[in-house]
Amino acid sequence: MRRREFITLIGASVTLPFAAMAQQPGRTYHLGLVSPVPCEATPSTSPLTLAFQNGLRHLGFVIDQNLTFACRDVGHNIDLSAEYAAELVKGAVEVIVVFGDVAVRAAQQATKTIPIVAVTDDMVGTGLVSSLARPDGNTTGISILAGELDGKRQEILIEAVPGVRRVATLADSNVTAVAKLNEMQEAARARNIELSIHRVASGKEIAAAIDMAHASGSAALNVLASPLLMAYRRMIMDRVAVLRLPTMYQWPEMAEEGGLAAYGPRITEVGLQLARQIAQVFRGVKIADIPVEQPTKFELVINLKAARSLGLTPSPEFLSTADEVIE
Repeated sequence: MRRREFITLIGASVTLPFAAMAQQPGRTYHLGLVSPVPCEATPSTSPLTLAFQNGLRHLGFVIDQNLTFACRDVGHNIDLSAEYAAELVKGAVEVIVVFGDVAVRAAQQATKTIPIVAVTDDMVGTGLVSSLARPDGNTTGISILAGELDGKRQEILIEAVPGVRRVATLADSNVTAVAKLNEMQEAARARNIELSIHRVASGKEIAAAIDMAHASGSAALNVLASPLLMAYRRMIMDRVAVLRLPTMYQWPEMAEEGGLAAYGPRITEVGLQLARQIAQVFRGVKIADIPVEQPTKFELVINLKAARSLGLTPSPEFLSTADEVIE
């Protein structure tokens, strides 16, 4: 395996006095989560949930010791986000964690006072907060810049599949704006690439969309950033493997799980950032004093084993751009 630092962005951070960091003896903290994936946190089902739970544990907040954890899994139906957020509010949790714009807005509608800590694409650009440095209202979190990176992933995928002329995009219609898809269409056209776009709104639609992308003659697939598509990544990987369709993913760990390639921040790093913010809320820091953060590192991971199974031979020049190459 080979690693090197690829891209660094400025991330916001808060340094707290040691006294402010201490837990209150004998106190139990109450955390709620509206999740697009199963509530049982495992590496295969809920890696981001597992990552922030591990981060909280290292910061002294341990489930069944001094922390309760109420989770609501929306499953196939993202419209349940509003109902489940309201349930958590009634359950008197102290912090609500959410993933994706739909869940953030649902939580914001459910409460104006309980702190919301979110992981989503662009919190300022979508109007979820008005400032990164001093978020207003009751919401802060991590802006993972997924929309900006989706276009970069498209460029990387084109480089990964030599001579490709038709590429497909799998997009979550709950997350990716039509304007962004049009922008990606223009970028593909500028490279003389035909791009077909396949939008889904639920997990039940994903397999058919992938089959349609393959039937359209596309020789590669770009899976755009989305909590829904992340939740169904195993099904997506299995389906594209059957179709022998080279596919690009959002999180580096997805290439390590068997995908051809992935580009973005690591789930583990985002989970640690999220845990630090949750801990700050528990310790009494006001939301306005917890800046919205951004990832500080992005990684390109290429899985050569997956490439060989697809009959691909990435060029040495392309492989040299990777942070990690899985032999």
